[in-house]
Amino acid sequence: MSSSSAASGISPIADAAPLSLCAREPYVPADRLVAEMVPPPRFDSVRFATYIPDPNQPSQTEAVGVLEAFAAGLGGTHSAGTAKRGFLGFGKGRAAKTPAGPRGVYLDGGYGVGKTHLLASLWHATPAEPALKAFGTFVELTNLVGALGFQQTVRTLSGHRLLCIDEFELDDPGDTVLVSTLLGKLVDAGVALAATSNTLPGKLGEGRFASVDFLREIQGLSAHFRSLRIDGDDYRHRGLPEAPAPFSDEQVTKAAYATPGASLDDFPHLLAHLAKVHPSRYGALTDDLRAVCLTDVQPIPDQSTALRLVVLADRLYDREVPVLTSGLPFDRLFSEEMLNGGYRKKYFRAISRLTALARDAKGLVKTA
Repeated sequence: MSSSSAASGISPIADAAPLSLCAREPYVPADRLVAEMVPPPRFDSVRFATYIPDPNQPSQTEAVGVLEAFAAGLGGTHSAGTAKRGFLGFGKGRAAKTPAGPRGVYLDGGYGVGKTHLLASLWHATPAEPALKAFGTFVELTNLVGALGFQQTVRTLSGHRLLCIDEFELDDPGDTVLVSTLLGKLVDAGVALAATSNTLPGKLGEGRFASVDFLREIQGLSAHFRSLRIDGDDYRHRGLPEAPAPFSDEQVTKAAYATPGASLDDFPHLLAHLAKVHPSRYGALTDDLRAVCLTDVQPIPDQSTALRLVVLADRLYDREVPVLTSGLPFDRLFSEEMLNGGYRKKYFRAISRLTALARDAKGLVKTA
């Protein structure tokens, strides 16, 4: 039982005490890290057929057709002539040969036009078993490299048919060079690539397309990508949604006890605990959670802590886990300096996602 479960002095109102994220230090074997590189649960059922193009935006219909053909072209043998390999890429295979022509697609569009929907649909439509396809965010890919090491990651992914990278982040030059180098190795091994990206920090909110920035940042890889422009309204650039008002410590604690599978933690203690867990394990940290309840939400003290919270927010959002809190609302988590700095795109995304999860959690108090 978490020490936070009794932090407010409230007696348990259910037989089972809430779970505690701070009590979890998951060990995640390498094979699970790779196996979990699939579209998140909220995109399990998306397909090209479920993407509804805007009739006023013909580029959306065109993009679906191009991606369907791209997926169909990934059937058959591995493009580098490599035989299927065992776990972590070991096993016999013929020498890799760089394929001719574009071996990647870049979905170039503003926010709210369905790039992730299309990227996940491409993963689902590619005629290869799931073990030969990988889907993850840029952050998840860098975390995989951190957990396995660069060479091991190359061996792990080189036998894949397709690698999809959502939200390729152009705001960290070091990570961009790392991933660009990795992708170069994978292209040489015959892996097909698909990506979306965030805008560069100085262009946040301009509502412009990022293909020029993306192709420049990946340097020598640009010849391997075909850019698909997807026009449409930029729904998420209408300002941050207003965060719902937090509840009291008592309300949050009661809801945690009344909700099977909920966790209950003190927010500052959780932030300290995240520093002890590798970000690649944050998904496992949330295994089997039905809700996350946090008391005493406070401003984030520093950038390293803030970036860890961003990763946790992404994992909770992917898994659609409601977040119920007391303390400050989520739109006051990050300082003005952070929101105006180089990582502000990540912070705005975290605020938006945590706010959505907070709205989902409001019903927990009503039923507590």
